Order: sequence, then C-alpha cells, then structure tokens
Amino acid sequence: MKLPIFKYHPDPIATESIIESDEACLCCGQVKGYIYSGPVYAEEELAEAICPWCIADGSAHKKFDAAFTDEAGIGAYGKWGSVPDLVVEEVAYRTPGFSGWQQERWWTHCGDAAAFVGRAGRKELFAMGEEAVLAIQNSIGLVGEDWNRFLQALDKDGSPTAYLFKCLKCGELGGYQDCN
Repeated sequence: MKLPIFKYHPDPIATESIIESDEACLCCGQVKGYIYSGPVYAEEELAEAICPWCIADGSAHKKFDAAFTDEAGIGAYGKWGSVPDLVVEEVAYRTPGFSGWQQERWWTHCGDAAAFVGRAGRKELFAMGEEAVLAIQNSIGLVGEDWNRFLQALDKDGSPTAYLFKCLKCGELGGYQDCN
C-alpha cells in the first residue's frame, strides 16, 4: 500500500517517524503495514498506534484531538518566522512529527513551514554539503575551535543531534540542534 504524501515531511520512512508494523491502527482499526512512531500529544496513550493514513486525512486529530508536533514549536515559539494558521494545522495535525532530545521545533522560512529532512550528525551534515553544516552552525552561533569541537560531537543517533529542514519556497537549509 502506497503511503500518503506529506508536504512537510516528505520521507517519514527514512526519518523513522513511520515504521513497518503489523499492528492495527487505533483510529481506523485496520492493519496497513505501517505505523507512526513519533510523538503524539493527546490525552490517550497513542504511541505506535496510529497509521499514516489517519494522520494524513486528519481523522486521528479529529478522533483523539491528537497533535503530532506542538503547535507553538512550529516557528520555534516565535524565534523563526510565523506562518498562517492553516500551515500550523497541517504540520501539527496532519503531518508526522519527529522525536528529539527535548521539545521538538519545526523550522519555518519564507512564510511557510519547511520540509523536515531528518536528524543529522557530523557525517550526515558533511554528506549534505557546506550549506547543511553552515545552517546548523548558524543556529548555534559557535565559531572557531568551539564550533569544531561541537561539530565533532554531533551524532545522528546520539547527543548532540542536528535537525535539518529545507525551505519549500527557496530551497534554503535550516534547522537547529539539541542534546539530552
């Protein structure tokens, strides 16, 4: 079965926000071969219990009042540019989120939410090129030897970790980093 297309999270399999599973979705009751593995903000415990289709069509939000990204985190609580309410609703209620060490933030640029590329360590940033490295360096503000030490410590699956996004309008890379 072909996964739904998520404008703001184009490859949720690669980012491990959606995983293969034989579990039935708590929203639609069907086994579709995939389940969402990221954070869910709802009164009910919905960890690894919602299929991607119920996220995409908004039925999981409607049934459980579930959000998959904290609405205020879209734009980093006002640190990055604001976006229209319709964009916040699509990212928060109809887009798979991602797991971070601390409260996740969704990068915004050009008046829109950006597409989540994924977690990155030093190796992944270098593979994506200088623009990716500079995006994370600019987010933390370190230079010289302080930046070099931090860059050497970045680990996709460890701490600290970078979270990389790509602007859907101009293609600029951006993001942030955090640690446990």
